[in-house]
Amino acid sequence: MEPVSLPTELISTETHRSLGKIDLDWMPQPGNYLDVEGKTYAVLERHHHYQYRIGGYFLKKISLHVKNAQRPSERSLIEGRWVIGDASCRYNARSEMLRCAINPEGPCANCRFYEAE
Repeated sequence: MEPVSLPTELISTETHRSLGKIDLDWMPQPGNYLDVEGKTYAVLERHHHYQYRIGGYFLKKISLHVKNAQRPSERSLIEGRWVIGDASCRYNARSEMLRCAINPEGPCANCRFYEAE
């Protein structure tokens, strides 16, 4: 079975303007990263747009609200999802978007606030 390609519009959260349209063969979740035309974006929100046709509603397109970002160098796998930073630290937010409240920009390596959980 061939993967379905979905029309996807990228919208900047800073300017609220469209950055363009692309076709994706996967469903990005908030917290995922996209590389488009040499730039990296963090997905903050995903919206589905449906169209009614005879027989029901069909997914017409997806809108992704994104911001310019760099892929984090430190990630940990927790319960099947990637989170930013060292998840063994007590202060890690266990989030795809935020490392921790104390040192959100990182890095976790050699952080003076590190406490093992």
